[in-house]
Amino acid sequence: MRLKGIRIGFALTGSHCTLDEVMPKIQELVDEGAEVFSIVSFAVDTIDTRFGTVQKWRDLLKQITGKEPINTISGAEPVGPKQLVDVVVIAPCTGNTMAKLANGITDTPVLMAAKAHLRNQRPVVLAISTNDGLGMNAKNLGLLLNTKNIYMVPFGQDSPTGKPNSLKSRMDLIIDTIEHALQGKQIQPILVQP
Repeated sequence: MRLKGIRIGFALTGSHCTLDEVMPKIQELVDEGAEVFSIVSFAVDTIDTRFGTVQKWRDLLKQITGKEPINTISGAEPVGPKQLVDVVVIAPCTGNTMAKLANGITDTPVLMAAKAHLRNQRPVVLAISTNDGLGMNAKNLGLLLNTKNIYMVPFGQDSPTGKPNSLKSRMDLIIDTIEHALQGKQIQPILVQP
């Protein structure tokens, strides 16, 4: 068990098309011995999409983690003062969340958890999934790449000809990235084929 005794805040944001890919990764964390606390953005907590209903995601998170998802800003705030987790993972991390994090905006449960965790100089892992990572959000990505205690799950262009600004992390590298981040290291290489 690679993560026995590790407490992980696993935060999900509104890249709804990626949620089905991320859910098995949460199960893998649990299977590796981690205690997982799920945290959901308002988009995940309130918007039914063709990819799944709010109730589907809530039920699945509770089934995997054994806990209700944290879905309020006040519910996420204790992550910092109580040192509830060892690492916060945001997967998928949308361009919207990435931009707000880079600019210090804390208006969702996910962003509050990240901010509260970072204030203790603890690691935050981002697994990006955004259509504008090489567009309007490129500057925010650059800021986060150079921010202490922020670690990136390796990423690349997921559709260079169809969506040339789109970036997506390799979700299969989440556990490896967490292990490195807990040691204060960025997994390499960062730029890969998704």
